[in-house]
Amino acid sequence: MTSDNAYHGDVGDYFARLAGDSPYNAFTDRPAMLELAGEVAGLRLLDVGCGAGNYAAELLDRGARVMGIDGSATLLGHARDRVGDRAELRLHDLDTPLDFAADAAFDGAVCALVYHHIRERARLLAELRRVLRPGGWLVLSTSHPTSDWRHHGGSYYDESWVDFRLPDPSITVHLQRLTLETLVNEWLSAGFTLERLVEPRPLPRLREIDADRYERLTREPSFLAVRLRRPPGDS
Repeated sequence: MTSDNAYHGDVGDYFARLAGDSPYNAFTDRPAMLELAGEVAGLRLLDVGCGAGNYAAELLDRGARVMGIDGSATLLGHARDRVGDRAELRLHDLDTPLDFAADAAFDGAVCALVYHHIRERARLLAELRRVLRPGGWLVLSTSHPTSDWRHHGGSYYDESWVDFRLPDPSITVHLQRLTLETLVNEWLSAGFTLERLVEPRPLPRLREIDADRYERLTREPSFLAVRLRRPPGDS
């Protein structure tokens, strides 16, 4: 997370619990993103906005070497509990340059459900392109534009910053509504090529656990996920 959205204290603890087994994270976003990442054994990966370490743990178990960064010390504490010393974890504001990383330092990067919280998105994309090797990939997920439109109402083309209230009514997060046009053009303008775009559906076994949310998530998209690549000849 970025500094103004960092999940500190009880809020960080809440998000750590939510990311672990929620229908949205564990059964919808994470499976889709890991499929987009594909085979990762032997690769050096950057987990951008690593949160409580759920992605880092999965990637490590699949044979990757992982560095995770996040703006919340609380969430990083949960990540350390989850992965121990198997990954390098770093406290870092994602709205600032990735000055800890050398050019072409990573084979791939994962950025799960944090993009819509970032104010300096163009800078973050430029930095990710810099720290990825030529030919390296980025898998990224974000809030689906139609989901934000359904929830907040008004014009689909409204790209204002809004507060999103979570199931715990005492907790809100700040995010920017973005159209599909804006999202795709930001990624392409940053010099990435778009290899694949998916609108994640939940795993079928969610139906046995939470039938209502399964039906909703198979009817109404909540997330958008893409696989981007730094062109092989990029320098």
